[in-house]
Amino acid sequence: MGKSQTDTASKGYLPITNDVFWDTKDGQPIYSQGGGIFRFEDPESGIEKYYWYGAQYKESAQYRNDPSVTPPRDNFVSVTCYTSTDLVNWESNGDVLTRDEMDKHQHTRWAGRLGVAYIKEINKYALFIQHNAEVLVTVADSPNGPFTWHQRINMESMIGTSNTGDQTVFTDEDTGISYLVYSYGKGRHKIYISEIGVKDGKVGLLDCTQVYKGAGREGNCMFKYNGKYYLFASNLYGWDSSYAYYLVADNIRGPYTPTDEMLIVRGSEADYAHVTQTGFFVKVKGSKQETVIYCGDRWANFAGNGLGYNQWCPLSFDGDTPHFNSLSAWNLNPITGEWQVGKGNNYIKNGSFEADRRRIPSPVKPVQEQLLGWATTIIEGTELSVSDSTSPSLNYFNTQQDRQTVIGEKSLQISDIVNFKRKIVQTVESSPYVALEDGYYSLTAKIRNSDGFPRLEMYAESDGNIVKKSISKSNEVWITVEIEKIPVRNGRVEIGFVAEGNAGAFCYVDDISLVKN
Repeated sequence: MGKSQTDTASKGYLPITNDVFWDTKDGQPIYSQGGGIFRFEDPESGIEKYYWYGAQYKESAQYRNDPSVTPPRDNFVSVTCYTSTDLVNWESNGDVLTRDEMDKHQHTRWAGRLGVAYIKEINKYALFIQHNAEVLVTVADSPNGPFTWHQRINMESMIGTSNTGDQTVFTDEDTGISYLVYSYGKGRHKIYISEIGVKDGKVGLLDCTQVYKGAGREGNCMFKYNGKYYLFASNLYGWDSSYAYYLVADNIRGPYTPTDEMLIVRGSEADYAHVTQTGFFVKVKGSKQETVIYCGDRWANFAGNGLGYNQWCPLSFDGDTPHFNSLSAWNLNPITGEWQVGKGNNYIKNGSFEADRRRIPSPVKPVQEQLLGWATTIIEGTELSVSDSTSPSLNYFNTQQDRQTVIGEKSLQISDIVNFKRKIVQTVESSPYVALEDGYYSLTAKIRNSDGFPRLEMYAESDGNIVKKSISKSNEVWITVEIEKIPVRNGRVEIGFVAEGNAGAFCYVDDISLVKN
C-alpha cells in the first residue's frame, strides 16, 4: 500500500518521476528500451547491483533533443547497461553489445527486446536479443560485458516461426533458473516459456511450453509474487500504448488462468498503463514489504506519444489480483520496499491525450467512440459516431509548430461544423491504493482557440463546490490556463470543459494537470 503524499518524503525515500527523459546520476541521458533489470554481483566491486540492459536507437537521442518531430523508423545502435544499488541513481556501464559486433556476422536490420541470464554451468552471462528474424545469443564473462556473438537460434522447429514476437528474460529468484518468455512470430496469438541453459555445448533454449493461445499479444514479460507467476502482455498496437493484460499461475509452466483469456489489469484502463506497452518488472524485496514495479516502455521515439521512454509505476495486490497505480511522481524506499505518492503527482489520466492512437471516434482497432479516460457529452450539435464520417473528431493532431509548445502528437479538439454545446469531463477519485486527499489543488491546461465561443470554460467541482475559469477571447498561440486553490473533499473531483460554440469554432486543449498544492 502506498503511503499518502503528505507524509514527508521521509528519510530513505527516493523520487521516481515519469513523463520526463531520465538521466544517470552524473547527468548523462539514459537510453534503454525493450530490456530488463537483473540482480548480479559486480565482479569488480563485489557488490550486488541492479543491472539494467536495454536497446538504444539512433532516434533515442533525436527525439529526446527535439520531440516536435516523430522519427519515421528505428535504427539500432547498441545494447546499453546501467547499474544501481537503489533503482533510482544509475551509472552508465556504456555499450555492452555493439552493432559492429552483430554486423560482423550478419547485417542488422532490427534488434531489440532483450534480457540477460547468468549461466551457472559455464560461469558466463548470456544476453538474448531479437536479431532480424531470429533470436541471437551473445555471451560475456562479466555482467559488465562486453557481450560477443555466440549463436543464432532459428525458432522454426520449436514454434513454427523463425522469430519470436516480442520476448523478455525472466529469472525465478527461488530457483535461479532463467526463462525466455515470448510469443509466436506471426500474429502473436500464442505465448511460450522456454528454460535457458546449455545444450550441445551452446547456450540456448532447453524446451518450449505453450501457455496461452488467443488474441494477439506482445510485450510479454513476467514476475513472481507471493509464490504465483504473473504473465503480462500488451495489445498489437505497433509502437503505441495499450491496456496491460495478465494471466496468473501457481507453476511457471502453467496452467495459467483464466485459460487463454488475458484479463485487463485494473488501473491500466483510463490511460493505457500510463501510456506504455508492457516492458518488464523489477521486484524490491524490502525489510517491510515486497513491491513489484511495472517498468513500461513508452516508444515515444517512434509513436510521438509523450516524453520519456521509461515509465515506472508500482503495483498493488488485492489477493492475487494486481492493480496498476498510474502515477507521474512517486517515491520508493529501496530498503523497506515501501512507496508513497510523490509531491508533484498529476492525478489526471491521459491528460496529454496521447493514449489514443487514432482519430476518435475510431472505426478501426481499437473501435472507440470516446477519448480514453474522458467522457464527452454532445448537448447540441453533430452526434458522435464510429461509423459516420461526419462525426466530430474528439482529438486534434498537433502540428510540428504546436509541438514546440505542447507535448506529443495529439490534443483534445472541441469543434463542430454546426453550432454546438458540449461538455468534456474526467472524474478523479481515490482508488483503494492511492488516495485523492482532502486539500487544495491546482488545475492547469494549455489551450489554443478561435473566436466564436459565446461560452468556453474550464471548471472543477468537488463536494458541491464549483470553481471556473472562462476563456473570453481567441488565442492564436497556446496559452496556459490555471485554476488555483480548488478545494477537494471526500476523495473526488470532477474536472472538465464546457463549450458553446458557433459552427466552425475550434478549441484545442493539451497537457492537463491536477496537482496538490
